Amino acid sequence: MKQLMLGNAAFARGLYESGCAVVSSYPGTPSTEITEEAAKFKEIYCEWAPNEKVALESAFGACLSGRRAFCGMKHVGLNVASDPLYTMSYTGVNAGLVIGVADDPGMHSSQNEQDSRHHAIASKVPMIEPSDSEEARKFAHIAFEISEKFDTPVLYKMCTRVAHSQSITEPSERVVPEVKLYEKNIAKYVMAPANAIKRHPYVEERMKKIEEWSETSGINRIEKSNTSKVGIITSSTSYQYVKEVFADSVNILKLGMVNPLPRKMITEFAEGLDKLVVVEELDPIIENFVRTLGLKCEVHGKDMLPVCGEFSQNIIRTSFGKEANCGTKLSINIPVRPPIMCAGCPHRGMFYALNKLKVTVFGDIGCYTLGSVAPLSAMDVTLCMGASFSGLHGWNKAGGVENEKHSVAVIGDSTFMHSGMTGLATIAYNQSNSTVIVLDNSITGMTGHQQNPTTGKNLYGDPAGRVDLEALARAMGINRVRVVDPYNIAECEAAVKEELEVEEPSLIISRRPCALLKEVKHKPPLKVNVEKCKSCKACMKIGCPAISMKNGKAKIDDTLCVGCGVCSQMCKFDALKAE
Repeated sequence: MKQLMLGNAAFARGLYESGCAVVSSYPGTPSTEITEEAAKFKEIYCEWAPNEKVALESAFGACLSGRRAFCGMKHVGLNVASDPLYTMSYTGVNAGLVIGVADDPGMHSSQNEQDSRHHAIASKVPMIEPSDSEEARKFAHIAFEISEKFDTPVLYKMCTRVAHSQSITEPSERVVPEVKLYEKNIAKYVMAPANAIKRHPYVEERMKKIEEWSETSGINRIEKSNTSKVGIITSSTSYQYVKEVFADSVNILKLGMVNPLPRKMITEFAEGLDKLVVVEELDPIIENFVRTLGLKCEVHGKDMLPVCGEFSQNIIRTSFGKEANCGTKLSINIPVRPPIMCAGCPHRGMFYALNKLKVTVFGDIGCYTLGSVAPLSAMDVTLCMGASFSGLHGWNKAGGVENEKHSVAVIGDSTFMHSGMTGLATIAYNQSNSTVIVLDNSITGMTGHQQNPTTGKNLYGDPAGRVDLEALARAMGINRVRVVDPYNIAECEAAVKEELEVEEPSLIISRRPCALLKEVKHKPPLKVNVEKCKSCKACMKIGCPAISMKNGKAKIDDTLCVGCGVCSQMCKFDALKAE
């Protein structure tokens, strides 16, 4: 029966139908729902791993056992997983192994606009790319077939628009292949130099065979126009934009496999064309390949289309000299709503204290990155997952006492488990006088409340092993460990000031659960005594969305306020009180 299905949900359905047995992933928008949806099938074991490297290595182990496995992540997560990926290309697999990576053109929830096709090319691993939900489902089957047919991991590239849009799918039944017997093979699986040298030629030959397969497999297809001498090569969501703009008025080569590219098919497609345009988001990977083929027709790509950001129908239209479709404009101007931490966010009090102390703050990746936004403006640097602690260490080693006394690093509990532990280890081992803060909100907040190794629950919400942050820090060589309540600004400020003065590494754990967790019980909202309110706007300095000024007085939105009391600590006139 046909269903309307989210792209990520359709992908998960495809994993189920293909007989996938194990899923190990790390949450990252826009990939997160693939694993969450897969977990709804009792036949698939699913888990959140501490990071993408661990997740891929776990999935690899599962496929060696003879059962199909999947590992999911976002594009920057593939950087973390690239270490095992590049060697896994040499070892090959036993049962099928599919690696889902979701790119984020437009950077809706990411720190860069990375093109994962580069990893596929560099690691010499095939990559397939669906353009809608039905292909997301069907391509999961194809990916496992490729993996087992050619003894290779397969990269499966999603993007935000395919992952988070809905289209019609036609689910099928689950078919579980026979468990593949594991056979010890040191030459294949032990990548010591002597063995790896022999495996490299196999990888090169494998890519040639996969290219030959892609020419006739149907994963790439040509849509002919009898009236046009213009051809477009495209894939993924760009294909949908091209179809909406041109319908059947141009020739289209729609690619489902983007590495390796089908040179014979492209050459034949270009015959008789006057003009060939490659429509691809981000980098000119297909375009550069096409230009090496010596085609007789004109070849265009990034000379017409942007290299940055997402495409749209209008971008395609205007790039081809067509008039943009303006659509319907609203009669009113909607005010811009900047991203901001939620009302009652436990990070707010700590960030206010850091801003007040005027310290340099090395930040990290998570919802607490919003601590950089005005009026808190309490973050100086954010690079990548786990970089805050190690960045502060280098900063302090280079700058000495002057830096040590005026700088801290912050990281979330989930990000600390992902890649912050090694940063803390280098601080302890190399003894920089660094003050670091774990913002422990008891959940992975930014990607939608997934569990992590510090929460005591697994992906399903069942009891699981729990990492004790205090004990872990001490075991790693950090002797000064203290816990503070971020709703208590004075306590946060005192802790930071005291730890900056000591002559050894120290860890502050700012601990209070995320205000949005269902199990968190909130206090009644605060009320403003308008007679006591002096319109000083001190309460506005914490940037809480529940507080505004109306008719010159502070006003609290009862529907947002969780009664955390942080704002009342700002008011010198006792105008903010709980009922």
